[in-house]
Amino acid sequence: MSDQEKSLEVQKEEVALEEGAEWARDRRVFLPRGDIYEASDHIMAVVDIPGAKEEDIHVTLEKNVLTINAYVEADPMEGYSLAYAEYEVGDYQRSFRLPDEIDRDKIEATYRDGVLRLRLPKAEGAKMRKIAIHTD
Repeated sequence: MSDQEKSLEVQKEEVALEEGAEWARDRRVFLPRGDIYEASDHIMAVVDIPGAKEEDIHVTLEKNVLTINAYVEADPMEGYSLAYAEYEVGDYQRSFRLPDEIDRDKIEATYRDGVLRLRLPKAEGAKMRKIAIHTD
């Protein structure tokens, strides 16, 4: 089993609109790229969300699904008109299914320089511990 497949079972949750449902904002929605790291006592998710402001990022947890929504507004350069663009503005959305071993009450989120970091502490019973071996 590879390192990526080991005990970490955080899975991407596909977000699909039900037939007939509509987005509240008429714009592109991007799937932000991220990396997931595992330590003995927590899992760290690092997600790129360039252009978002802290107050426009929403992280929710419902039924073992952690969802990140970020709303980005275009920031035109004052005094200039756009001549050529490769960067497309849009919102971000990504969901992860959390394993039962995460302590949901202690999840922490920080955002700096376009990167969202989620610290997902493991519950006490899920942390790795060394078991002493005794001789008779």
